[in-house]
Amino acid sequence: QVQLVESGGGSVQAGDSLTLSCAVSGRTLRNLDMAWFRQAPGKEREYVSAMRRSGGYKYYADAVKGRFTISRDNAKNTVTLQMNSLGPEDTAIYYCASSSGGVILSAVSSRNAYNYWGPGTQVTVSS
Repeated sequence: QVQLVESGGGSVQAGDSLTLSCAVSGRTLRNLDMAWFRQAPGKEREYVSAMRRSGGYKYYADAVKGRFTISRDNAKNTVTLQMNSLGPEDTAIYYCASSSGGVILSAVSSRNAYNYWGPGTQVTVSS
């Protein structure tokens, strides 16, 4: 069983940066494909970014490309999402997700591809 716990959320001003972390336990991070999703009030949960277990492949939603960076530290079993140039449209609960079975390229943005989820961390960006 994989446990995921997000941290680093908070309230910031537009243009600020935040770094979210996802602590992974129950399984070695190097054996997991990882992703970040977010859900704004009244909206569906949407894909933000993903990273293959090898660490060499990173993917981003168009809305965050060039502003967000996903990374992993296998020694610390932690995945990080660095978020820069935040805007009010980034306000949401951010969720860390993992897949133990491997995620094919065409499915990296699909919620159904991930079988473990954290409880989420709130990010609020005011203008």
